[in-house]
Amino acid sequence: MQKNSDLPNHPAAGVAGIALAGCVGFEEKGVVVFAGGGFSALVTLFVTIGPVETAVIFAGLTSGIHRPDRRSLAARAVLIAGGVLGLFALLGGGLLSLMHVSLAAFRVAGGALLFLQALSLTFANRGLSSISEDERQEARQPGDIAVFPLAFPLIAGPGSLAAVVLLMGRAESLAAGAAILLMLTACLVATYAAMRGADLLVEWLGGTGADVVGRISGVLLAAMAVQFIFDGLRQARLFE
Repeated sequence: MQKNSDLPNHPAAGVAGIALAGCVGFEEKGVVVFAGGGFSALVTLFVTIGPVETAVIFAGLTSGIHRPDRRSLAARAVLIAGGVLGLFALLGGGLLSLMHVSLAAFRVAGGALLFLQALSLTFANRGLSSISEDERQEARQPGDIAVFPLAFPLIAGPGSLAAVVLLMGRAESLAAGAAILLMLTACLVATYAAMRGADLLVEWLGGTGADVVGRISGVLLAAMAVQFIFDGLRQARLFE
């Protein structure tokens, strides 16, 4: 039995079909890479900024004399931290070039820093983006705490600053860079929302819930950190 075909039996038609299939496959692959990169950035930034951890600490710091100013403190802290993180995301690569530091070296160093934060999150209750006990006591005194310690180092800490530079260094297109900035904005919005509802969040999670969130975040961040180190070693071609 002879089979019918909608395409003419001509070499040009075959070439056109192969080219069309290749274009579709490339576009599908690009979408997958774009989506995967955005999700990776979201997880890394969410863990290093830590909206839940930030809200829990914010509730404790503003339970006294700063309680009437909670709304303005949260807004200004997130805006200041967002500006610092945005500057690092956009200018971090240029700063590394001026310092004659290769991106491969920074990936290894940044990955090691993130891995240390992951260990702290996994085996303790506080990561590198948190504040010390002395800083907690200072924050409970009268004065403006939006810049220190809320914006830095609570939100824009060493881990999140390293993360944005590493993620932007991994971006291979303007679309990928825009996705990372979008994920950063989403994390900052989530942080502001968590700070505004800090009392409800602390009451709902409790000590055990906050501890579980921190430990799970630590495991995820550890995997991301090791991948950054692998990327840096691969780019440096030390083992070739």
